[in-house]
Amino acid sequence: MAILPNDPVYDHIPALTLHIVGGGLGILSGYAAILAAKGERMHLLFGKIFVLGMVMMATAAIWLGSMLTVLKPMELANIGMGSIILYLISTSWMAVRRTPGTIGAFETFALVAGAAISATFLYWGLRAQVPGGFDGYGPTFYFVAGGIMALFATFDLKMVVQGGVRGSARIARHLLRMSTAWFIACTSFFEGQQKSMPAAIHGSRLLLLPAFAPLGFMLFWYIRVRIVPRFRRAVPA
Repeated sequence: MAILPNDPVYDHIPALTLHIVGGGLGILSGYAAILAAKGERMHLLFGKIFVLGMVMMATAAIWLGSMLTVLKPMELANIGMGSIILYLISTSWMAVRRTPGTIGAFETFALVAGAAISATFLYWGLRAQVPGGFDGYGPTFYFVAGGIMALFATFDLKMVVQGGVRGSARIARHLLRMSTAWFIACTSFFEGQQKSMPAAIHGSRLLLLPAFAPLGFMLFWYIRVRIVPRFRRAVPA
């Protein structure tokens, strides 16, 4: 889709390019990482590419949103969603980098950041309870995003109080946060950017498959990491 000179985005082509390239890297490497053998070299490689791509995408989204928020609607939400992506990616990455059963200043900062992002979305949701919504969205979008972030912040609080996570809980923390960020990127592209795709597939239900597949992978691996080990321990007992 061509961007005309009178489009507010036209003056920010480099940031938009960074956003698109980062999103593409994140989506493709996410599929590669989830299909690769866990913990092996290829999984680690694609995981690093995924983190790089998602950080590029989210950072560019925040920058574009901050530049365009006074010129066009829906940009505050882009800033918020970019912040959610950075929060999820950074806390997921730290979950496997941090020594099991320990925490540091980062975890406390992440707790505060997650709570602040949640509160912001919930506030926007309250403002959206008027005809026409707020900044292009109705209250449901804001309340769902704010509620999910409140849940993640609650998990952060529990971890800080406990002094860290170990074992399968640590892997599950990494998995859930990476997969949620990946899901946001996939749905944003396959469902939210269909105008940039060939007209023949606009509205196609086939696009639901790559958009929602991350949820299926997340559920499968969460059951395998957290539920199956508990079941196996319970059988001998």
